[in-house]
Amino acid sequence: MEIVIIGDGKVGFKLAQQLSVENYDVVMIDNNEKKMKFAVDRLDIACVTGDGVDAEVQKQAGVPHADLVIACTSADECNMLSCLIAKRLGAKHTIARVRNPIYFNQIGLLKEDLHLSMAVNPELIVADEINRLLLFPDASKIETFVKGRVELIEFPIMKDSRLVGMSLAEMYDKLQIKVLVCAVEHGDQVLIPDGYYVVHEGDRLHIAASHREVESFFNLLGKHREKIKKVIICGGGRVAYYLTRQLCSVGMQVKIIEKDVERGEQLCELLPKATIINGDATDHDLLIEEGIEEADAFVALTGMDEENIITSLFAKSQGVDKIIAKVNEDRRARMVEDFGIDSIVSAKTATADAILSYVRARKNSQGSANVETMYQLVDEQVEALEFIIRSETSYTGIPLKELSLKSNNLIACIARKREIIIPGGDDCIEVGDSVILVTMDKHIEDLKDILV
Repeated sequence: MEIVIIGDGKVGFKLAQQLSVENYDVVMIDNNEKKMKFAVDRLDIACVTGDGVDAEVQKQAGVPHADLVIACTSADECNMLSCLIAKRLGAKHTIARVRNPIYFNQIGLLKEDLHLSMAVNPELIVADEINRLLLFPDASKIETFVKGRVELIEFPIMKDSRLVGMSLAEMYDKLQIKVLVCAVEHGDQVLIPDGYYVVHEGDRLHIAASHREVESFFNLLGKHREKIKKVIICGGGRVAYYLTRQLCSVGMQVKIIEKDVERGEQLCELLPKATIINGDATDHDLLIEEGIEEADAFVALTGMDEENIITSLFAKSQGVDKIIAKVNEDRRARMVEDFGIDSIVSAKTATADAILSYVRARKNSQGSANVETMYQLVDEQVEALEFIIRSETSYTGIPLKELSLKSNNLIACIARKREIIIPGGDDCIEVGDSVILVTMDKHIEDLKDILV
């Protein structure tokens, strides 16, 4: 599969890195020669220096024969125009990163004329993720499958948790809740556990279940956090705009602290239900003055990872119960988790996951099962994939206990019409099902890949 990426920013580089590891033929276009040299030295890809909207540059990069062109420069207009030119040159499929709310709100009208296969809005994806975390504050990370009907929740095991010292088999037996622990972070170890695994203080469990069952699970643990009512957001960019719109619609009180006066005035017009404060979020006195001690949640969304980390740590010192920070640099994100900040979000990772889902679905479009959704978990050591079973195959209609799975693979959930099934050995996979797989093997493209 031949893929051309236009734009060597954070998203473009991450995509090129992951796609080249998965043995796709990747060519990258960017007009920054220094960036191109850096990419060639570190990745197994080809690079063409030039403007992505230049048809001659696209021809040089092989766009006329490409299976997919991904335009992810910092300019929406360039991305949409690049995709239009690529399609006219003969590219089979195109994906554009479109960040401007005005453009994205009209993407349904533009998609057909631009011949886009997919439009990705990183800020909206991240806002949706933060919204879920604020609506369900017990979790430190939430991924959704089957159009939101199934959730994969990450949460830490505290010292006083009733699960400490309990095996997973005992937990299922005692709690009688339809959830499945599908991955465990234990210190530096990551594993897909069996029923004999004993839960330890400090573990991070990843559980799959319907939203209702997840709520019941946390209620039974007796550590259900209060609903969030007051939220302080630092930084008034696009993520803050999308997020505030969502939070105000469910009645939360939102206060945005934005440094730029002109942007603050725009937000006042766009978000009449929110309170907009002009000021520097790194000013601790300002945060105290604006009531950080009374806030139920603090969300750091400035354009600087360092500022987000510093303000989040200050919010933690002031006793804020739920803290979420946007951290794009992978190494910083790993470091911040050790500081006790609840949740880390990344526009770069969210965008890459959305596009990689599409790439895998296209690669296996003739197979018996299509990848619908994909997330990378635990520092990309674990993948969670949603497959839609399109036709009968060697594993349909056979009880799971009779299927031999390779190690480090777990069928976590089956969605069948309106039913959410946490599968046991007697359950079968049927045509039309959505099947959620959690795996430590990379590059799984079909459920057949996990069978011995």
